[in-house]
Amino acid sequence: MKRLQNSLYINTQGAYLHKERETLVVDIAKEKVLQLPIHSISGIFCFGNVMVSPQVMGFCGERGVNLAFFTEYGRFLARVQGRQTGNVLLRRSQYKYADTRATEIARTLVAAKIQSQRQILQRHQRNYGKQDDVNQTIALLKSTVERLKIAKDLDIIRGLEGDAAARYFSVFNHLITEKSGDFNFIQRTRRPPTDPVNALLSFFYAIVGNDISAALQGVGLDPQVGFLHRDRPGRDSLAQDILEEFRAYIVDRLVLTLINRQQIKAADFIYEASGAVKLKDTARKVVLQEFQARKQKTIIHPYLKEEIPLGLLPHAQALLLARHLRGDLEYYPPFLAR
Repeated sequence: MKRLQNSLYINTQGAYLHKERETLVVDIAKEKVLQLPIHSISGIFCFGNVMVSPQVMGFCGERGVNLAFFTEYGRFLARVQGRQTGNVLLRRSQYKYADTRATEIARTLVAAKIQSQRQILQRHQRNYGKQDDVNQTIALLKSTVERLKIAKDLDIIRGLEGDAAARYFSVFNHLITEKSGDFNFIQRTRRPPTDPVNALLSFFYAIVGNDISAALQGVGLDPQVGFLHRDRPGRDSLAQDILEEFRAYIVDRLVLTLINRQQIKAADFIYEASGAVKLKDTARKVVLQEFQARKQKTIIHPYLKEEIPLGLLPHAQALLLARHLRGDLEYYPPFLAR
């Protein structure tokens, strides 16, 4: 299994990242504030007004280091991509599956996502006592998984996924046990997020989605050709497909932890006149440090039966998907924590 290396997150506005021999250097106001060896970095994430030298971009493309740019909200903007890796026959198989057998994989991905959402709700019920509307949602999600088993049309699968997501988020506010009044989740909002909880969810979904895109490229798959999400210019549809497996387990749990442990507060956000809400620079550092620490934690992969860091889950699932598309595996085993 691939070794998990460090990720470099740069969110100080006006920072400049450049290369000195075999090191990466971050300057702020023309003062060197950080220098670290290139070989220890697997990903670089830049938020807002961060400048990167052409030499660093070229290095990242050549070495397969994931260099990505986001807005201050955490919305993905661009990624430096080097030469495509992998066998062209694998991508041909991917395109064929997308055209003729997309339903099989899409059904699997949605079922795994809904099961993870159920686990989040069941865990809350065990820890904090049963609530009728949460119990009802758990039952409805179980029923949706049963309906997925016989769904043979992509539009029906997408409809079931959307309905399950709406039901899950309708009780998400119950999972916020820190009741100071700083956080109140009403509904899922995007582009832009209009409350702190949605701002955190969107921020981490964007980061994990970019990790997945890089992992897919690393095994030779095309991140833009998916099975569940429709093709759309500029969207990594396959990365969004795989993200469904990780939304609840990685992102939702992390967001709830940050809020319920009061590691993040309402004062850590900027509330703009347009209604948009985004993290302050100082708060972004806190949540990224927590995210980086979370990625280092190890689990036993339910299919591979080996211990891997959380941060390598996108890489593991990309490998399993590639093996399925090549015909080495009869089915694609989605990630579902046990």
